[in-house]
Amino acid sequence: MKIITKDGTEIFYKDWGTGQPLVFHHGWPLTSDDWDAQMFFFLEKGFRVIAHDRRGHGRSTQTDKGTDMDTYAADVAELTELLDLRNAIHIGHSTGGGEVIRYVAKYGKERVAKAVLISSVPPIMLKSETNPDGVPLDVFDEIRLSTATHRQQYFEDFTLPFYGYNREGAKISQGIRDNWWRQGMMGGIKPLYDCIRVFSETDFTEDLKAVDVPVLILHGEDDQVVPIANSALKAIKLVKNGKLITYPGFPHGMPTTEAPTINADLLEFFQS
Repeated sequence: MKIITKDGTEIFYKDWGTGQPLVFHHGWPLTSDDWDAQMFFFLEKGFRVIAHDRRGHGRSTQTDKGTDMDTYAADVAELTELLDLRNAIHIGHSTGGGEVIRYVAKYGKERVAKAVLISSVPPIMLKSETNPDGVPLDVFDEIRLSTATHRQQYFEDFTLPFYGYNREGAKISQGIRDNWWRQGMMGGIKPLYDCIRVFSETDFTEDLKAVDVPVLILHGEDDQVVPIANSALKAIKLVKNGKLITYPGFPHGMPTTEAPTINADLLEFFQS
């Protein structure tokens, strides 16, 4: 299914089941398909599960406009209003966690019950004078260059740190790697390139402070993509009503590789 936003962009989404709505927000450069392990599990548990492909990603329009967090959140607001979602729980992974916290802070009143940030970028990734232990700009410049010039191979290589498959003794699933590559290559090169700035440079500090609903923060201690010290450990200090769970050895892509553990902790939070 698709909606057409106010600026004419088509946003693809899935909407399955009934019950309390769970809205899933994917990471860069992926699609709603990255939530398969969660959507199927929670559909079977009696929830209504919804996920969209962010503009520029997947099956949504490969537009070159609106590549900023405010527009991403506005797209979500249009979708939730169309579906008239109430008492919803929004769950975001990586870049999607930023999208969740911006949406909840700006549009979530009377619609959102809880929020979840998994391996997520808030409060801000980029190293600066005010964020001295952040990730240096040259790291993101390399991601930009590789995406722009040889994303076919770069996306294949990126799956190794993403899932911790570069660690000694890791059990590598080629199918998981191929599925990540498939999703990444579905997106438009221009909006995916521009999204690198969005996930690395957007400051979510005030969004985190503004959210009143319960927030669950889940993060792997061996996350090589979004280091835990610069994200979850800071974010938990900024939210008013937060709970943090960290996982020794878990990678950035833990919703896929460690789905049974993640799903169990999500279910407990949803039902609490």
